Amino acid sequence: MTEHILDELTWRGLVAQTTGEDELRDALSSGPLTLYCGFDPTAPSLHHGHLVQLVLLRHLQRAGHRVLPLVGGATGMIGDPRMSGERVMNTKDTVAEWVERLRSQISRFLDFEGDNPATMVNNLDWTGELTAIDMLREIGKHFRLGTMIAKDTVARRLSSDEGISYTEFSYQVLQGNDFLELHRRYGCTLQTGGNDQWGNLLSGVELIRKAEGHGVHAMTTPLITKADGTKFGKTEGGAVWLAPDMMSPYAFYQFWINTDDADVVRFLKIFTFRTRAEIEEIETKVREEPFRREGQRTLAWDVTALVHGAEAADAVVQASQALFGRGELDTLDEGTLAGSAAELGETSIDSETTVVDALVAAGIVSTKSDARRAVQDGGAYVNNVKVEGIDSVVAAHAPLAGGWFVLRRGKKSVALVRL
Repeated sequence: MTEHILDELTWRGLVAQTTGEDELRDALSSGPLTLYCGFDPTAPSLHHGHLVQLVLLRHLQRAGHRVLPLVGGATGMIGDPRMSGERVMNTKDTVAEWVERLRSQISRFLDFEGDNPATMVNNLDWTGELTAIDMLREIGKHFRLGTMIAKDTVARRLSSDEGISYTEFSYQVLQGNDFLELHRRYGCTLQTGGNDQWGNLLSGVELIRKAEGHGVHAMTTPLITKADGTKFGKTEGGAVWLAPDMMSPYAFYQFWINTDDADVVRFLKIFTFRTRAEIEEIETKVREEPFRREGQRTLAWDVTALVHGAEAADAVVQASQALFGRGELDTLDEGTLAGSAAELGETSIDSETTVVDALVAAGIVSTKSDARRAVQDGGAYVNNVKVEGIDSVVAAHAPLAGGWFVLRRGKKSVALVRL
C-alpha cells in the first residue's frame, strides 16, 4: 500500500502545523488538489529557507497535486513585516528584475510540462488592477483589527519604539487576497509556507471562508535549526543563496559537506528525495563509520545537483578532490576555479613572487620561516607539483585555466593565487 503523502512529509520533517490534519488528509486523498506557495522578490535570489518550500512543492507535485508557485510582484514591493525594523522599499524596476530572476530559479525545481504541469503566477496581475476603494470594500471588510494586531510580528513591532507602518501592517491583507484570487481562478484550496507565515496563511483561510463560504487548508514547514538549537543557514558571506552568481556552486557544496553528524540524516530527509530505505542505510553508516562522511557527501551532492544541476555537482566534487591533491587540476575550468577561489581565498602576486612569499601572502602559513620549512620538508605544492627549492617562483609553473595557481601545504591548507 502506498504511503499517504502527508505521512511521507511528516516523516521527512516537512510538516509543522495544519489547519486540520484529518481534513487535509482527506482532501489530499480525494483526488488532486491545487495548492500554492508564495515567494517574494525581496532579494535577487532565493535562499536555503525557500529551498524547503520548493522541495515540499516538488513532493506534492510528484504525488499528483497541482502546484502554483507564486512570485510576489506586488507583495515584493512592500515586504512581509520583520520582527524588527521597517523594510527598505526597492524600486519598481528592481522588483520587476528580481521577479524574473526568481521565476527562472523556481522553474528548475518543478515540472511545467507533462500531464500535471505547474503554473507560475504573479500576484501583480490581480493586485495591480485593485483600486483602494475595491480593496477596502471587497477585502478589508472581512478583516478584524483585533486579529490583525494580535499576530506575533505585528504585536512585537507595535510595542517597539519604531512601531509599524500602515504599509507593512497591510501585507497580511494582500497575502490573504492572493489565496482568495487563486481559489477563484484555479480552485486552489491549500497554501503552504514557513511556520513564521502561519498568521498570514490563516488570513487567507479566513478570508475565503467569509467571502466565499468555502473551507480551505493551510500547512507550514518547521523553521530549520541545527541539533544544538542554533540558526541554520548562515555563512560568513550571509545567507545560503541559490543563485550561482551570489554563491558559487563550490561554496554551496562546501556548506552542505560541512554539516554536523548530528544534523545530516535529518537534512537528508528534508532537502533530498532519497527514499526511506536509502536514508536508513546512510543513517547506519553515519552511526557506525562517521569518518567516511557518507551522509555529508550524499547530502552535498544531492542538494547541489538539485539547485545547480548534476553536471555542476560533479564539477564541484572533481574540483574538491583536485584542489586537495586527489585529482587532475588541469581538468578544471575557469569558472570552477574562480568559484573555488572565492571560497578558499585568492591573492594577487607578481611574476617574481616566490612560493615562500606566496604561502605567507595567501595566509597558508604565518611567517617566512614556516613557509621555508614547509618547502624544505616537502610539504609545499604549486598546482599539485611538489616545490623543490625555497627560491622557486610561482610563475615558473604553468598556470591553470583563468591564470590561477593552486598553493597547497600538506593535505588541508589550500589557496588560489594569480598574477
